[in-house]
Amino acid sequence: MSGRKRDDSLAALETLLAHRFQNAALLREALTHGSTTDGDKKKRSYERLEFLGDRVLGLIIAEHLYAAHADEDEGELAPRLNALVNRHACARAARRAGLGDAAYLSASEVAQGGRNKEAILADLCEAVIAALYLDGGYVAAHAFVSRFWAEEFVQADATPRDAKTALQEWTAAKRRGLAYALIEQSGPEHAPIFVIEAQVEGFPPARGEGGSKRDAQRAAATAFLIARGVDV
Repeated sequence: MSGRKRDDSLAALETLLAHRFQNAALLREALTHGSTTDGDKKKRSYERLEFLGDRVLGLIIAEHLYAAHADEDEGELAPRLNALVNRHACARAARRAGLGDAAYLSASEVAQGGRNKEAILADLCEAVIAALYLDGGYVAAHAFVSRFWAEEFVQADATPRDAKTALQEWTAAKRRGLAYALIEQSGPEHAPIFVIEAQVEGFPPARGEGGSKRDAQRAAATAFLIARGVDV
């Protein structure tokens, strides 16, 4: 891709994102897949930005839920957060923002359908959120999430399906046994922390944490379902 075409591509994406980068290199890095670096440590892929973007996204979503559901406790907010901050939601947002078409991928990755791979799209999304945060601050990152998560918010603002019920139905359909095991309990008596593992026959277990055994079980069930690609 020539430098001129590369610049035009970035400009088009900036228009779609409604943000003109002061540091265009940040956006370029956020769109660069590891397949293009050829192991050259001087060439950065989006991995570092992805790390930051995941945390920024979590904060923005948590803030939204905290304000939108003032009458709910942590145990009720957690499933909503998990439904909004995961690979599937990020990939859908990336498609809405056109990030796959703008990504810099190797020819072989493109040939393998990389522009539409859910894992790559999710990573791109988190990296772009980080780039917006670093270039334009919290406001720029928040604007992106508000816009491209709008459909996700509508679904999450409905009464969330209880993750334990969803997992029970999922395991029953597959005729697999389900059990919850207490792995660890810590913290003072007035503010305990429970770590519980959801164990399904034939599948890797998933752990969840909460201020009560019930909340930890919900978190474990949610983690297990998300790992299996089941919406909760």
